[in-house]
Amino acid sequence: MKNFGIYFNPNYTDKEAVFNLLKKLYKTKKLSFYKFSEQKELLPDFISCIDDYSEIHLDCILSFGGDGTFLQAVSFSLKMKTPLLGINLGKLGFLSESSIAELEKSIDELKNNKFKVQKRMLLKTVLKRNGKTIFSSLALNDAVIYKGVTPKLIDIKFYCNRRFVVDTRCDGIIVSTPTGSTAYSLSAGGPILSPVMDAIVVAPINPHILSVRPMVFSLKDKISFRIRSLNGNSILQLDGKNSYTLQENDEVIVTGASQKVSFIKLTNKTFYQILRKKFYMGRK
Repeated sequence: MKNFGIYFNPNYTDKEAVFNLLKKLYKTKKLSFYKFSEQKELLPDFISCIDDYSEIHLDCILSFGGDGTFLQAVSFSLKMKTPLLGINLGKLGFLSESSIAELEKSIDELKNNKFKVQKRMLLKTVLKRNGKTIFSSLALNDAVIYKGVTPKLIDIKFYCNRRFVVDTRCDGIIVSTPTGSTAYSLSAGGPILSPVMDAIVVAPINPHILSVRPMVFSLKDKISFRIRSLNGNSILQLDGKNSYTLQENDEVIVTGASQKVSFIKLTNKTFYQILRKKFYMGRK
């Protein structure tokens, strides 16, 4: 590997220390670093800017930040058909495989082909209004229907493959991938799934009826939600970002996407080892 894309958390405070380390690696290891036009002013000049995606082949995209930064970098990974490696600059960094202290070692492993590529599923979310599609996008972690600032619950009618599942009053619904099962869905009581699985988790947020519990569906299922009894501006959120304001009778359809995103795995640490370390799982 020689050509590396760089995606950086613009809110990180100690940028210069990271940039100086990248400049050192750029010179000593004869690497080529590239930045995306959206971050042209943020990153230093020794990192070349990509103006035309079709003209550059990247071997890997390095995401510097936390899980939020990694989620934003997914769109560039899909456009460039390039695997992602997270370099954690945040707190938990569950999606990151490396840290800033391990960056030089990680670069050496990449150059020497000491890594594996792991495919992770994505969600495709479609918003329909009056029978017409008005929004469509992909998500790595989750799609969330949320009641917004109103103190009242919203009514959501839930279907799987056009068959009625349940009608629930709640604060919202989280639809997550196995990768996202350790994020917001987990906070709502959803199960932890192995990230390489192909499955969809549906977890209600604070349902009024306690028997409405999280459920797991097949990747092949078409899951849809009809929004009813709104008392304000409810929101469709994808990977933690507000994507669209919902209206009464809107339909949100979630399916497994045809694309998958590629993660670079450097170590032999299992998913369960990471769970124990980062979530303190099983500690007394």
